Amino acid sequence: MLENLKPQSPDALLALIKLYADDERAEKIDLGVGVYRTDDGATPVFGAIKAAEGRLIEEQDSKSYLGPEGDMGFVHALMPYIFGRDPMRGGRIEGMQTPGGTGAVRLAVALAQAAGVGRVLMGTPSWPNHAQILADVGLETVTFDHATADGEANLDALNAVLGQAGKGDAVLLHAACHNPTGIDYTPEQWQAIAARVVERGVLPIIDCAYHGLGEGMDEDVAGLRIMVDAVPEALVAYSCDKNFGLYRDRVGALYALARNADDLKLIFANANALARAAWSMPPDHGAAAVRFVLRDPDLTEQWQDEVSSMRARMRQVREKLAAADNKVPGLDLAQLADQNGLFAMLPLTKEQIQRLRDDHAVYMAGSGRINIAGLTSGNVDTFIDALAAVTA
Repeated sequence: MLENLKPQSPDALLALIKLYADDERAEKIDLGVGVYRTDDGATPVFGAIKAAEGRLIEEQDSKSYLGPEGDMGFVHALMPYIFGRDPMRGGRIEGMQTPGGTGAVRLAVALAQAAGVGRVLMGTPSWPNHAQILADVGLETVTFDHATADGEANLDALNAVLGQAGKGDAVLLHAACHNPTGIDYTPEQWQAIAARVVERGVLPIIDCAYHGLGEGMDEDVAGLRIMVDAVPEALVAYSCDKNFGLYRDRVGALYALARNADDLKLIFANANALARAAWSMPPDHGAAAVRFVLRDPDLTEQWQDEVSSMRARMRQVREKLAAADNKVPGLDLAQLADQNGLFAMLPLTKEQIQRLRDDHAVYMAGSGRINIAGLTSGNVDTFIDALAAVTA
């Protein structure tokens, strides 16, 4: 029977990783893989996580199953950072642990479908796995342009698609540090979006994967909080991969806002059943480490300092690229300074991207997406010169 499986196209990013690994040029630059890197090119374990893991090894007294809801101490410890004051909104918000932010998105989409959602409105470009998850679950996707050509969020496009939406529809939004454009909504735009969502009766699904890497811990969830305070119901997928450096430990959470406590119980009865059928129980180690960090004021301060240093480094790279705007004809690099997070999109042709790889050992996605953190003080000038060469 297995011979009946249909061939699948290879993952373009995995292919790019192999090409980069096989390249023997010492000056090669990797802008493809979506992980944070220091100015030395490393992706280290956070100091706060290292300390928490040490305590966890000493204090953990069991490896028994957690249950489908996971480590609720971890889930609740995150909530004040995401939702601010009154994080449970009077008993209307609850959460559960998931295997990474991807697990949270998948569970949110499956839960929305079980509740009667048939279509999801999604800005493009988006994280490629968003479309894959929606297709795999079997939901129709209605796309709109997320950004304008001048590097701003396209609120008109979102308003237009919301104007054709209603009950039975959901809208998928990035909380901050939009992947792949780095273009975020302003607080004023979030206010307008929230009002429109309420007016049309659309369910918001918010993907919060880069909290703290844009403008600040509170600033990066300001829009999310505006939405939660305005709507009767919402789903929030949260990832600790980037802002705790827990990529391989797969640490995430799904939160739901309901009309009342009884609805919340119903939501999580269904979410637990879906999780039980998908992964049964979530992994424990990374979530437990986060719980240790957030329950210790000293470790919390250390963690926030580490996130701040990441944010500052990426801001410096963006400013360096923006300052080189006049050196690269045809590309508006100046707008990168106003964008946020790990990623940015460069409007390069397929031929230019291929020339960057072949002639300059610069590896980036075929879409033009670059990982800002792949640039360092040692290679950013080389990258700027390479861009100038292929766009001349």
